[in-house]
Amino acid sequence: MCSVFNQELKLISPIPPSVNHYLGIRAVMKNGRPFAMTYKKKEAVQFQKRFSEYVQDEVKKQGWIKSENKSQHYYMDCIFYFDRVDKDANNSYKVLADAITDAGCVWIDDTQLCERVQGIYYDAKNPRIEITIHPVDYIGIFESASQLKKFDTNCIGCIRYKRNCSILQKAKEGRIQEEIVEMKCSKYKKAGT
Repeated sequence: MCSVFNQELKLISPIPPSVNHYLGIRAVMKNGRPFAMTYKKKEAVQFQKRFSEYVQDEVKKQGWIKSENKSQHYYMDCIFYFDRVDKDANNSYKVLADAITDAGCVWIDDTQLCERVQGIYYDAKNPRIEITIHPVDYIGIFESASQLKKFDTNCIGCIRYKRNCSILQKAKEGRIQEEIVEMKCSKYKKAGT
């Protein structure tokens, strides 16, 4: 079994419905007034159901471990093989990300996702998207686990640390704060002084 931080999930997807074909709009009456309501089109619903089931199977086969850390982000590297040259890679991400989120076993929410196009090719006989998902290298505002560890080690000596320092917590969540400049906290006060 691999660690949450050094794992990789490989998937192959058919080309999903584009964002242009994802949602439909219908008029409904509410309180005697017309109201526009969006809905997922049948094609998108069917794709999401089939692809979510496939993702669940692949997670089991590949031993992927879902992190319960809402601040953990993931790269979704995609190589597109379109059947035609007039397709847009960016229009494929919404349905794809929603389907993986619906699987419930890769990440908590697609707000954790960093999509990256790694190539666009054309294969009329076998259109597809080759996907590699893995955790990002950074943690919060820190470029690496070692940078976080160094910062955290310094925080241990601060009086705010034992009270569950909000500055440190927000930094781990990726929040930029004026109290932290060049990886030093301006609110640091040595414990016992």
